[in-house]
Amino acid sequence: MMSKHHSDPIGNLLASVNAEFLDGFPEFIQSDGLRVERLMLELVRPDPVQPRRVLPEYLHFAFHQGQLTPTQALREFIVSVQRVARVRLQPFNSLMELLPSGEDEKDDKPAPHLTPEEKLLRDLVLLAVTVHSDGQVNPLTVVEVPNGTGQQYRIETGERRYWATWLLREFLPELEGDGLIPCIIIPQQRASIFRQARENTARSGLTAVALARQAALLLLNAHGYEIPAYAVGNDFYRQALDLDLRGKREYTEAILSAMGGIQRSQFSLIKSLLRLSDEALELADRHQIEEKRLRPVVNVPAEYHAEIVQQIIDFKMTARQVQELCEGDPGSDDEDDESITPSAMKIAKAARATQHTPAQDMAKALLKLEGDVGLARARLKAMRRYFGDVERYLTED
Repeated sequence: MMSKHHSDPIGNLLASVNAEFLDGFPEFIQSDGLRVERLMLELVRPDPVQPRRVLPEYLHFAFHQGQLTPTQALREFIVSVQRVARVRLQPFNSLMELLPSGEDEKDDKPAPHLTPEEKLLRDLVLLAVTVHSDGQVNPLTVVEVPNGTGQQYRIETGERRYWATWLLREFLPELEGDGLIPCIIIPQQRASIFRQARENTARSGLTAVALARQAALLLLNAHGYEIPAYAVGNDFYRQALDLDLRGKREYTEAILSAMGGIQRSQFSLIKSLLRLSDEALELADRHQIEEKRLRPVVNVPAEYHAEIVQQIIDFKMTARQVQELCEGDPGSDDEDDESITPSAMKIAKAARATQHTPAQDMAKALLKLEGDVGLARARLKAMRRYFGDVERYLTED
């Protein structure tokens, strides 16, 4: 059913594509051969190698491998968030319950802490409501991709708006989404990784890990690597670790500009994050950990990456604390006693961070890891026995 509005700002906008309209968009849109249309959602697909992940990693791959439709992917995501919310004693049934009410805004109580998945779903719902209320004034940019049976379109920029529009159509029936999405259509031969990168870095929320993938794509493109049209793992991006800007000086200025005008040294630091293990990359991406806190972890053996990143998350460690922790890891030059196991050194350093970690945060971290209050208490009881034994050994010494 079509949404009933007294006015349709996007429809009016798209119906009058003229010089005045084009003035509001980047210069490339004003060239010949480009057009703006409302497209059916079914004809549009996200870019599988887009550095910015919208859905969680496991859903990203399942969707791009054809195992899930957009509706199924969103349903799985919503159910997983509901499961987490129930464990945290903050259940919801309707997606609209995720949005803050006027009373909440007047309340002096602090806003509840949300997991990355809860925050993502809330943000998508908020975006969907905004699109419904105000119209999508900022169209997606999509590339024409002939598939032999008809025309399809690959998203160059705007994937979050794509998923919000699916959410609006399939899971917010009270808002009556029409399933059409406004798009600036770009011919296939004019697709541009550099334009995609500029759009990504111009918007907020791009994580350090996503920036590392973006740096890799730009470098691989400059060196003539073929960018695949299917979902790829981190090893594809890691190929860029063997490449540098010196080999393609004619691209240096364009690459640094597309990355937000950063310096060459910062570009190298960002790219080096691809040395992190797959599990560490996924954790850091989900929790939006900054480059400066991840930087020391790169120099630690890969088998410890995920454990250290988890400690950064659980204990809200600062960059200095991470540096201190990593300097005591295996392989560092200042290890004094080889008889001390790496896990013992990590626990000792984590214990030093407890003075900066509120007990309530530790309780939440345990609950999140164990997924059950009873299991969290059992874990805490085991920790008490463990530290009791540690204290006994200290007394004997």
